Amino acid sequence: MKQNEALIRQSIHDAVIRAVTEISADVKGLVEDALARETNETAKSMLSSMLDNLSIAKEADKAICQSPGYPTTWLSYGDGNFPPYVSEVIGEAVAEATQKGYLRPSIVDPLTRENPGNNTGKGVPNIEYQYRPGQKYVDFIISFKGCGAELGNAMKIMTTATLGLDKDFQGLKRLVMETAVNAGGKPCPPFGIGIGIGGQMDIAGKLSREAISTRRWTDVNPDPLLVRLEKELKDNINSLGLGAAGTGGDTVCLAVKIATAATHTAIAPVCINFHCWVARRAGIRIHDDGRVETLL
Repeated sequence: MKQNEALIRQSIHDAVIRAVTEISADVKGLVEDALARETNETAKSMLSSMLDNLSIAKEADKAICQSPGYPTTWLSYGDGNFPPYVSEVIGEAVAEATQKGYLRPSIVDPLTRENPGNNTGKGVPNIEYQYRPGQKYVDFIISFKGCGAELGNAMKIMTTATLGLDKDFQGLKRLVMETAVNAGGKPCPPFGIGIGIGGQMDIAGKLSREAISTRRWTDVNPDPLLVRLEKELKDNINSLGLGAAGTGGDTVCLAVKIATAATHTAIAPVCINFHCWVARRAGIRIHDDGRVETLL
């Protein structure tokens, strides 16, 4: 292993800035497609303004959204290649981005609401460590997920019966649709939805965040059942006519991404996690030979 610490540090700092000044190319393409299909004039105006905002932010080297969102990082590594300084670097990079004006300082103590002024604090940035035996590189993905979108999220501990296993998952589908209706315009639509199913409550929540924050919104789930459910749920949500910004229109949901984990026979935990259209994520791959590659 020939990791270059200085190069890795700089690459992580650059990725954090890139994450908040751009949105993922796949999501931008989906917004453009939605605009091309839209028949509602108000929604067309909203979608057009969103795309204009992306261009303005890029030209001015400014954050796309005034809200910094909540930073979560996924760090996967193999045998003997974990960079021990990486958690320190991630915190430094977020604080630096805040100091430079790319992020508004919005992270506070949950009870006292004390604000340290740099978007870090106890448990922030959140880092999900994933050990993968034999992996010859380290993958770093950071996502800033808007917290207005959090207001529409839902969590329910279902059972086999309430899930609707013998009725083509009607219980699950009803929960997702009710959640989308109740959320209305709060998640800054058009949104993506991550759905975590399985484990216990904490696992379902993590699955839902990872599914919508790290997967490309244009990818295809390798599980045929989940492919069908993702498409059906997205189409059903769009049929509600909620539209961009919740003002009416043809597209309110750009993507549904489902992730599962084994669970206990007595339960079927489900977490529904909204992600606004400002899909701020960036990733790099650090190879064991020292090369650093852009992922997202």
